Amino acid sequence: MKNKVKHLGAVLVMVLLVFGMTACSNPAGGNSDTGTTYTATGTWTIRQAVNNEIWTSVTYGNGIFVAVAQGGTNRVMTSPDGINWTPRNAAAANGWRSVTYGNGLFVAVASNNSSETGMVMTSTNGESWESHNAASARSWESVTYGNGLFVAVANSGAGDRVMTSTDGKNWEEQNAGASTAWTDVIYANGKFVAVGNSGAVMTSSNGIAWETQTSPVTSSLYSVTYGNGLFVAVSQSGTNRVMTSPDGINWTGRTAAEATNWNSVTYANGLFVAVGQGGDNRVMTSTNGIDWTARSAAAANLWYSVCYGNGLFVAVGSVQGASSSTNRVMTAPGVR
Repeated sequence: MKNKVKHLGAVLVMVLLVFGMTACSNPAGGNSDTGTTYTATGTWTIRQAVNNEIWTSVTYGNGIFVAVAQGGTNRVMTSPDGINWTPRNAAAANGWRSVTYGNGLFVAVASNNSSETGMVMTSTNGESWESHNAASARSWESVTYGNGLFVAVANSGAGDRVMTSTDGKNWEEQNAGASTAWTDVIYANGKFVAVGNSGAVMTSSNGIAWETQTSPVTSSLYSVTYGNGLFVAVSQSGTNRVMTSPDGINWTGRTAAEATNWNSVTYANGLFVAVGQGGDNRVMTSTNGIDWTARSAAAANLWYSVCYGNGLFVAVGSVQGASSSTNRVMTAPGVR
């Protein structure tokens, strides 16, 4: 699901294409902490993941952080504080790509082109997981919740690259209307918004009928969020690696803080935060989604997903190369 940052080898590029990244899934595009506005992030601190797998997605709900991984023995980990993590058993040994929380339920989707069996898992507490079948055999890249509906998008298949569920367990296939490799989806401001390859954008009011929108960029988009009346999407390549929209329909290209491959963006309490891979800095922040400032990551890792919860920004990812290091989580508090 991602790009190609400068100086990364062909093998890593292939890994990124297969393991696209997703933002912290949240129905509103970010958690809120009433009465507090953050204008910048503090220093990022490295934390230990439970193993050295590729941690692809992290979310916050029901008082805990939950992250999912592409492989390994334990493909789920949970934390009450974003700092201390506990390994959990996934419902199936699939390549988990995205996790979200909504309606009292954690829902994760996986990437698999050959079978729909066990490509969804659900949990009420983030600890014990149940396996469910996807609507079809697709590479499901992102899942979100909004308007009483779970919606997932895929990067493979014909026009049917969307699936929906009212309970997170029983899924129905929907037609995306375009055979684009969709990489991320959110619900905010009364609509679902999905982004994908070659600058693709589509929107839906109900998760079932979708409309494609015109994009100002041609580079692939990897993550989208919403906050402060604005949709913000990020990319890993191109002149404009950020684009913004007040309604999800009309978009404007923006200049990122630097030419980093941006994988994930989230919003909380007046601050947009994006993480990525490559470049001198692998974090950037913005109070308006338009003007961005580069921030130093805790480590020069491949940061795939970022979310906010309980007063803390939490990012997960992987370490470049065949490293056994478990330094695959970083956290930063908001600074008033």
